[in-house]
This record gives sequence, C-alpha cells and structure tokens, in this order.
Amino acid sequence: MDIHEYQAKELLSGFGIAVPRGGLAYSPEQATYRAREIGGSKWVVKAQVHSGARGKAGGIRVCDDDREILEAADDMLGRKLVTQQTGPRGKMIYRLYVEEAVDIEHEFYLGFVLDRKTERVMVVASSAGGMEIEEISEREPDSILRVSVEPAVGMQEFQAREIAFGLGLDSKQIGQATQVLMGCYRAFRELDATMVEINPLVTTADGSLVALDTKMSFDDNALFRSAHISELRDKSQEDPRETYAADRGLNYVGLDGEIGCIINGAGLAMATMDMIQLGGGEPANFLDVGGGASPDRIVKAFRSVLADQNVSVLLVNIFAGINRCDWVAEGVVKAFEEVDVNVPVVVRLAGTNVDEGFQILRESGLAIGIAETLAEAAELSVDAWRNVSAQAA
Repeated sequence: MDIHEYQAKELLSGFGIAVPRGGLAYSPEQATYRAREIGGSKWVVKAQVHSGARGKAGGIRVCDDDREILEAADDMLGRKLVTQQTGPRGKMIYRLYVEEAVDIEHEFYLGFVLDRKTERVMVVASSAGGMEIEEISEREPDSILRVSVEPAVGMQEFQAREIAFGLGLDSKQIGQATQVLMGCYRAFRELDATMVEINPLVTTADGSLVALDTKMSFDDNALFRSAHISELRDKSQEDPRETYAADRGLNYVGLDGEIGCIINGAGLAMATMDMIQLGGGEPANFLDVGGGASPDRIVKAFRSVLADQNVSVLLVNIFAGINRCDWVAEGVVKAFEEVDVNVPVVVRLAGTNVDEGFQILRESGLAIGIAETLAEAAELSVDAWRNVSAQAA
C-alpha cells in the first residue's frame, strides 16, 4: 500500500526527521489560506498523487504570491496527472499540499527498501539527489552507496555514520544525518514498511538537513497490526480494477492487453501469459483465484476481469489440485447466468474431476471454447482475439 507525500512526512516527522512546514488543501482558496498560515514569501504547491516525477509533469509549482497559488491550484485540481510512472492512464488530483519553500544548498537521495534476494533491509544513498534512482544509477553509478542491515541486530549508528561520511556531508552535519538514517530505519521496521524514500534530502543555507519529498509503501499483509496506517489508504489513487478485485479477495494485477485471464496459481498464471504473448496476443491482467475456488468465487473473478473495457476475450485456465474442475465449470456456467458475458470465453481444465468439469461445460449449451492443454487454450484465445479485432475494424 502506498500513501501520499504529506502522510509520509507526518509519519517520518514522528521519528525525528525534519520536514518543511505545510498544509493540505482541497480548493484554490484553501491553498492560499494554507500559505498564509505557513507564512514566508515563497511556497511550493504539490499535487498529491501516488507517483514520482511529478515536477516534470507539472504537478509541482513554486509560487511567489496568492495569485500564483490560486492559478496553480486551479490548474491542478480535478485533472489527471500523467507521469512516467502512472502511464497514459494518469492519476486524478483531488488534494494539494502547500509547504514553505526551502533554500537548497545540496540534494541527496536516501532510500530504504526490502531486498528479497538477500532477505535484508537495504539502504541506498547517493549524493546526486533530485532524480529517480534509475537515473542516478545511469548517470552517476559511482555515487550510489549500498548498506545491508543485519536483521538480528538492526541498523547500527556506525553504519549510519559511514553513509553520512560517504555522502560527503560536513562534519557538523554527520550527527543530523545519523539521526535521519536511524529514524528512517525505525519507521521502516516499526511500521512494517517495504520502502521509505527521501528524495531529495537537502542541506539548507543554515546547515540543516530537511526531507523535501518523501514516499512510503507498506506490506498489505501487515496492515492489521497498524490500523492508523491502513486508514491512510486512498483508493482513488489505485487502479479501480485492482481495487475491485482486492476488496473481494482476489489477486489481480491490471495490464494493458485484451485477453483477460482467470487462473489459479502464480506460476501457471505467468506461464499462461507467456503463452499468450508467444502466440501474438497480450494479456489484460494477472488474476489468481487461489485454491479451493468456489463457483461464487469464479463469478467474482468474471466480474473483475470483464470490468476492464479493453478485454475482448476471456481465458479460464485451471489446474485443479486443491480446486475441483467441476466447481470451476459450475462457476463458469453461473457467471454466464449472472454476468453480462459479451466476449468469447475459452476454458482449459486439468486435474481433479476434470471429466466432470468438461461434461458440465458441454451440457450447458454455452458458446465456450474448450481446451485440454495450455498451448491449445492460448491458441484459441489469440485466434478469438484476432477475430474480434478483425470484426471491429
């Protein structure tokens, strides 16, 4: 689960990390009011969307007076912000964060991520902040520092100091940097985060270290332990297809293709998508219905996949171990009765009660393409997609 910048700043400030003064605004008038509350002579108006690279897309504006704040807020609110990370779909701007402008001397990058390969928390830092970490890796690979944290003892202050010295900070700033690093690690550990990022972490004219922009992501499976974190979720920033499926207990990832997939097991799902692409098609989603899928669960999966207007063919591929093919077949028939299935459907079944499952499908009288192998199912799906595309043309 991702959260907004202002939410991440509020959390990190509780761990001793300095952030600029700011306030939330839902209208242009409220944005000017926030600026007056903050005081000063220059402010930054930031679109609050779950995406990086906002500045390049016009989602961050520096303003010198009320008129500029009003214009910036009026231009941002209610429109889609399209960045490199959002893709062409973009994300709607419903709220803004107005904060005091900071006199920047130097920008740094600081990130804490979960490295699943080493099963460690990895600290990534660079003296070239203000860019995405991918850009930093490409432009200045030698500037990147990496430190692995031993889970048995946690991050140690000597590691934080080594990173601070490696960033080339002034000796008077080493203590501040150590506090920032240790605070980020505590936030990462105590809040079950999967990522804590400060980009940029800046030094100011008076020598202070300030977190100018922050991001945090959290482990969905641990949210039950932190109700105050789960309440920060903003569904308006999520893919509505994924949100709909997740709220119904389905594992769904939206993609950009036209062939919808209902599959059990992540490995089989990946193999199915590979076969679709090998045949010349593109999958519209990754959907794992899991083990023990009941007919009702199959119906929910149909609703989730068909909610995507780009889906022109639906492929059901089930290898039943814990599942039963007859349950899946009953769910497919039930879906045709309860859902407006207006696209070709291909079903491939294998495993427990496969004969009973195929019998249910054949006796249903429904126009369903039946396949016995994965290769056949992918071929039928791609052929159906090509026919639909030809008819549409």
